[in-house]
Amino acid sequence: MFGSTKRTLTTAADALAGRSTPLPDILDRHEVLGTSMLGPWPAGTQVLYVAMGCFWGAERIFWKLPGVVTTAVGYMGGHTPNATYEEVCSGRTGHTETVLIAYDASLTSPELLLKAFWENHDPTQGFRQGNDLGTQYRSAIYWSTPDQEASARATREAFQVVLQGNGFGDITTEMRSAQDAGPFYHAEGYHQQYLHKNPGGYCNHGPNGMTCPVGLVRQDQAPAQTDVRPPD
Repeated sequence: MFGSTKRTLTTAADALAGRSTPLPDILDRHEVLGTSMLGPWPAGTQVLYVAMGCFWGAERIFWKLPGVVTTAVGYMGGHTPNATYEEVCSGRTGHTETVLIAYDASLTSPELLLKAFWENHDPTQGFRQGNDLGTQYRSAIYWSTPDQEASARATREAFQVVLQGNGFGDITTEMRSAQDAGPFYHAEGYHQQYLHKNPGGYCNHGPNGMTCPVGLVRQDQAPAQTDVRPPD
């Protein structure tokens, strides 16, 4: 998806105003998994948010992983409430195209989810991903639990070594808590599970040929897990 070539993040003062109500075509049911994309989810479900360029291909990577309860695509990390896709692509909302990953913490872990994240895009490109240029294509991890933060920091450090060994530069992935990043706004219905509905649709994601180590956060050192819900 080719959007704005804007390469500087907009400020809150310059961002579009947005709207006070959600977009009218927000969907609840996941087309592939059959689960709710809005929640609430079963006890033991945790939520991690990642951005890695166009969210069509990114979402498909995660709905296929064991332990994932549901996924959804949306806009996060910016200023404009309930933004539309066109507004996000203008570069005037501050959002990045983001995937919500709700997962069963007894069946998978943040490390395994982030392994897929690091291995399926180039996290060194700043405000772009491949030919997609713009601030809405920046790489990001927004955690909602302490164990997710620990995993994000550990895997980032380990994968940076792998990148350097393969001739890549510094990781530019934005990393902060979901609370700091602000609400996740679900994208329009036609974006949800787009590549399931359109198997020949545009996708620039796939293995980058590098392996992110796992087992970096010892379980006796990881913070206690707690149930979480998406930020309001």
